[in-house]
Amino acid sequence: MKKQNLVPLLLCALLSVLVVSTCGCTTQPAQGTKLTVFAAASLTGAFNETAKAFEANNSGVTVAFNYAGSQILATQLKQGASADVFASADQKNMQTVQDAGLMNNSSITIFAQNKLSIIVPTGNPASITSLTDLAKPGVKLDICNSSVPCGSYTLQMLAKAFNSTSYGSSFVNSFKANVISQETNVNDVVTRVAVGQADAGIVYKSDVPAAYQSKVQVITIPDSVNVLAQYPIGVVSSSQNAQLAQSWINYVTSPDGRAILLKYGFIIPTKNATTAAATLPVTAAAASATAM
Repeated sequence: MKKQNLVPLLLCALLSVLVVSTCGCTTQPAQGTKLTVFAAASLTGAFNETAKAFEANNSGVTVAFNYAGSQILATQLKQGASADVFASADQKNMQTVQDAGLMNNSSITIFAQNKLSIIVPTGNPASITSLTDLAKPGVKLDICNSSVPCGSYTLQMLAKAFNSTSYGSSFVNSFKANVISQETNVNDVVTRVAVGQADAGIVYKSDVPAAYQSKVQVITIPDSVNVLAQYPIGVVSSSQNAQLAQSWINYVTSPDGRAILLKYGFIIPTKNATTAAATLPVTAAAASATAM
């Protein structure tokens, strides 16, 4: 190519670069970032509200959720599902994902706690006012499956009741006899009770969303037999947005994030709270009695 022809071409190319630089344009428009959070079903209400605040503070970021029982989420992650954050309703399922080498262990923290409660339909047709009433003949009881954290905690509660002089083995056996269904997540328990398919259900204290608050009543389970559920959260090691994932965790554990958790009935762990799993010794007799 002749020198005199090359100069105009170089000037044109330089002008193009200057125009792009001046207007801030690129050949590919900037794409929004999606943060994928795998979270226990009991976190639905709280995390949906948290996401709105987080997105408002992080322009271009969209938080996408996969809500399910923690055991289902753990299985999905171990089978190769893509996620940035995992928030479990128990430490057992978090540990299985850690054992598979799929979590950034240094990022994991206990961010919330929860307690079991009884829910009954509005109107309370079975006249249930206490835990003892769940053993009355004919009561239709819905609980979580034992593979689900809520179900596991329910079994731990029954083990404590088995060894309690206030309840004992007769209560546990009658409770078991009244169970008509075992669900794979707590949301299904709430729904079945709300529509009257069960007289009562065992869920977390935080599990009654606004849409159902006029359809169910919550009855407290005594601390003497209740179980404190531990909720761990962490960054998935294969995350392509690890820094953003940590920012999400930081927001969840910030004063604003904790205010949302409190609003939905969760308990904020104290600095000295143990991070040990909520387990308790179960005698051979109690284990037999609580097997569902």
